Amino acid sequence: MQHAEEKLTAEKFPAAPEKATLEGKNKFTGFWLFLGGETVLFACLFATFLALRESTAGGASTQELFEPLIVFVATMLLLTSSLTSVYAMYHMKNFNFAKMQLWLGITVLLGAAFLALEIYEFTHYIHEYEFTITSSALGSAFYTLVGTHGLHVAFGLLWIITLMVRNAKRGLDLYNAPKFYVASLYWHFIDVVWVFIFTVVYLMGMVG
Repeated sequence: MQHAEEKLTAEKFPAAPEKATLEGKNKFTGFWLFLGGETVLFACLFATFLALRESTAGGASTQELFEPLIVFVATMLLLTSSLTSVYAMYHMKNFNFAKMQLWLGITVLLGAAFLALEIYEFTHYIHEYEFTITSSALGSAFYTLVGTHGLHVAFGLLWIITLMVRNAKRGLDLYNAPKFYVASLYWHFIDVVWVFIFTVVYLMGMVG
């Protein structure tokens, strides 16, 4: 079965390869169940942050901490990476493996740049304001929420890179198409969570 799938040509490739097999459909079902748990996790972290956002223990407030330029650049990097992953899936549906890999590679670079900027942001807060995860309830809530998202970004990057490397010689088929698509959906989920972080944590924090 797998060998037959590997011999698919562009003309025979289905319009929705990610759902063309029962295994692919099962991956979608499992993925949505997984996202349900992830949504609950982040909802709890957001609620905790909102409850503790004023608990500075005499340290710097969110208005003093957050820098609009860093947050804006990070947001643009992650939102752009979501767009490039859309381009990658467009080429997957058109059975263009090379261009799919290219756009996934760009997605990885943008995601890595976002992660590097987030690490710089954390380091800046620690050295400039001595704002750490143990300095206050605000610090604990902030680093737990934003750090958990950062870990999800790192996991998403590892997931996409692993798929790209493992399938570099195999090419595209009905076996791995659902894997690429689900990874792309996960990346979009990460971006959506960041939009909420940008709004709830940073924008609300900067305006007070």
